[in-house]
Amino acid sequence: MKLSVIIPVYNEKETISSLIQQVQAVAVDKEIIIVDDGSKDGTSEVLKKIASLHSPKDLKVIFMEKNSGKGSAIRRGIKEVNGDIIIIQDADLEYDPFEYPKLIEPIVEGKTSVVYGSRILGSRAKSSWSFYLGGRVLSLLANLLYNARITDEPTCYKVFKAEILKEIPLTCTGFEFCPEVTAKVRKAGYRIMEVPISYYPRKISEGKKIRLKDGLIAIWTLLKLRFLP
Repeated sequence: MKLSVIIPVYNEKETISSLIQQVQAVAVDKEIIIVDDGSKDGTSEVLKKIASLHSPKDLKVIFMEKNSGKGSAIRRGIKEVNGDIIIIQDADLEYDPFEYPKLIEPIVEGKTSVVYGSRILGSRAKSSWSFYLGGRVLSLLANLLYNARITDEPTCYKVFKAEILKEIPLTCTGFEFCPEVTAKVRKAGYRIMEVPISYYPRKISEGKKIRLKDGLIAIWTLLKLRFLP
């Protein structure tokens, strides 16, 4: 089965080249779809050089005209997918692409259609207490509202059979991609299987972009999709 790696990126000039090299080095059949979400720090120029060295069949870069948010970038990337399995990959080096084989294995073996990489089950590294607590709250809500039975709702590493993610009517623009896709996957009746993963958190001073308001939006998204039409 072919893996489609969707990489939404915004202002990650310092890490994007290393991340792409890591993804390319993973020994699985794959295509890489990078969506530059209106970067202003030189990321776009780096990506243009990288794209010129590769076939679009293996590595495609899409440039958004303006910054529209992670959710918008992911939705744009889904339109370009040709693979059988989709994984979301952040561009900040917090997650290890060499764990792709174990993340896609349950889908390849027909055990499930959706896999989340759990930092709680795997990594000993933790974000700051506020990020860690926020993640635990979102996981608890997902379990209470959707019987998700997961430990790490806001994990970046979300893996899907491509046909499933293409069918889900996503409307997200920002970081609320995570709670929206979790809610809609569960409402559609799909079980989420978790796999332990490594995690190398960075600080806000190092470029981490998520903020308190994004956590509040995530909570609202889970509640809204459960109780409102």
